[in-house]
Amino acid sequence: MENAKIYPLNRNRFEGGTAGSAPETPPKPKLLDQVRQAIRTRHYSYMTEKAYVHWIKRFIFFHNKRHPAEMAEAEIARFLSSLASDGHVSASTQNQAFNALLFLYKEVLGKKIGLIEGVVRAKRPQRLPVAPTKEEVKKVIDQMNGLPRLMAILLYGGGLRLMECCRLRVKDIDFSRNEIVIRAGKGDKDRHTMLPAAIKESLSRHIEANRSRHQEDIGKGLGRVALPNALERKYPNAGREWA
Repeated sequence: MENAKIYPLNRNRFEGGTAGSAPETPPKPKLLDQVRQAIRTRHYSYMTEKAYVHWIKRFIFFHNKRHPAEMAEAEIARFLSSLASDGHVSASTQNQAFNALLFLYKEVLGKKIGLIEGVVRAKRPQRLPVAPTKEEVKKVIDQMNGLPRLMAILLYGGGLRLMECCRLRVKDIDFSRNEIVIRAGKGDKDRHTMLPAAIKESLSRHIEANRSRHQEDIGKGLGRVALPNALERKYPNAGREWA
């Protein structure tokens, strides 16, 4: 042990970096993660986020994985034209893809996009709307049972969209006023609509039947719902309340 050498402790081995160097900066988020963050910052819906990310990925793969920062109007025009001529998409689908790319360049890359010329536009067919009669709707609903029947009557009688019905909460149904409050609907807007009289009693029974199930879920550490924005931090127990 007399000839053993004592080496100084290499602090850089444990702390990372070299002596005197600045701490490493975190890596920049990937492009699609930046897109998701920009969408969530603006409180767009999850369906919008899903659609925009989908079209941006297709745009990148269409151009052999080139980074969008290296492309501009000409590449956008070729992609949109391909959707119409090769993909035979509808006009609304082509417009959705265009909006996704505009969002990418304006809000994420900070790059101004000028006039996009030469795009093959998808044709918007001229068709008359087809609306079922009251009798036809009644025949369909009569073939349904349980929760799907309740939801179908809410959609038809209250004018709810599908996701508005799925996200409906107990506190937003006012049986005394025969009214439903739709929160954060399309365009992140709230609105009032009617509670269909045909569903009032059955909906009330459905809610009461699920109250005990909710208490059982709470006892198991479950029974929570997602709260928008920062409400989860502001009211940490609100997501477990029956309302």
